Parts: sequence; structure tokens; C-alpha cells
Amino acid sequence: MIALIRYTFATVLHTQRYAAPLLLFAGLLGVLTVNGSGALPPAYASSAGALFVCSTWLTVALMSLDEPAQRAIVVVASGGRSLKVLLAAIGTALLSCGVLMVFGLVLPLWLGRYHVTLYGLLLGVEAQLTCALVGTAIGVLCSRAVFARQGYALVSAVALVMLALLPKGMPPVNRLFTLMSTTPDPAKLLAPAGGMLALAAVLLAGAASLAQFVAVRRG
Repeated sequence: MIALIRYTFATVLHTQRYAAPLLLFAGLLGVLTVNGSGALPPAYASSAGALFVCSTWLTVALMSLDEPAQRAIVVVASGGRSLKVLLAAIGTALLSCGVLMVFGLVLPLWLGRYHVTLYGLLLGVEAQLTCALVGTAIGVLCSRAVFARQGYALVSAVALVMLALLPKGMPPVNRLFTLMSTTPDPAKLLAPAGGMLALAAVLLAGAASLAQFVAVRRG
């Protein structure tokens, strides 16, 4: 598994497919959090939203690095276990999101003037993790492992991102953002945010299972 993650990291660095989602994340983070002030939850809702979009794009890029023939070679080299290759790609995406989370937590404090508390920081971690997991889940569902044609994958990714963001009260992303934008006390949000985080983990597990099922059916 470690070797597969190293291979995925090396491939994405070589192809530079990380550049576009990384620039998008940096741009959104700067625009949404610069010169802000007040309570932390709304600021961390913005940075989590930037990570949500970035993690979706980054996961699609990571899952689509190899052509079908090359992917078959990687599967054979890993002992014939396509699930291991899938989990390595998901692990690489989550590790990358973990690095971006640090910037999502620190830059709002640097670029703005917010009231910093321990509860606010913990809420920020929960929000970022939730959005990273949901974005990764959407990226897995809209990758080459599921869609043979990239046009269909792109349309599906945009539709799922909009479905997660726009419908009022839609858990976990819209519901989390609504809570964070309307409740200034982060201590009151830790438990609901934890529930959204658990739901995001279930969604990622379901997306990985579906992607693996489709990959096995294709042979």
C-alpha cells in the first residue's frame, strides 16, 4: 500500500495534475477569508468549502492518472488486487487534503482578525475533514474507474458538487455550512459537526464500494 501511494504521488507530481486544483484552492481561500473578522465558524465554513471543491477535482485527477492498460499493469503488480489500487488512490487524495487542511486552518487566522478559541479550531478541523471526505467521495464516483468517458464524469462531478452545496439543509455539506454561518458559538457546533463528519465517512466508504463494484464488473 505504501508503495502504491508513493507511485501515485510520484505520478501526479510528474504530470502536474495537482496544479489546477491547488491554484483553485488558494484562490478561493484568499478571496473568501482575506480581511475577515469576528467569529471563526463562518471563516472556517469558507475554507472548508474551498477544500471541498479542491478535493473533488484533485481526487478525479488522481483516480484518472493511468490509462486502462497502465492501470491493469499496476493492478497486476500489486498482486492482482484492484481494491488495493483504489484505496491507495483514496489514501493519496486524503493525505493531500491533510496538507491543504493546515493552510485552511492557518491562513484565515493570518489573513483576518478572528476571535480564536480552542472550540473554534476543533470545529475547523471537523469541517475541513467533512468536506475533504465528501469531496473525495464525489471524486471517486466521477473518476475513470466508474465513467469510461471523461465528459460524463465531468458533468456528474459538477452535478454532485451542486447537489451537496445548494439544496437547503442537505447533509452533510450544506447542513454543516448552514450551522456554521448561523451559530457563532463553536462549542455548540462540535456535536452536530461530528455527526456530519461521521456521515461523510460513510459516504466515502459507499463511494469506494461502488467504484470497486463497477471496476470488478468491467473486468
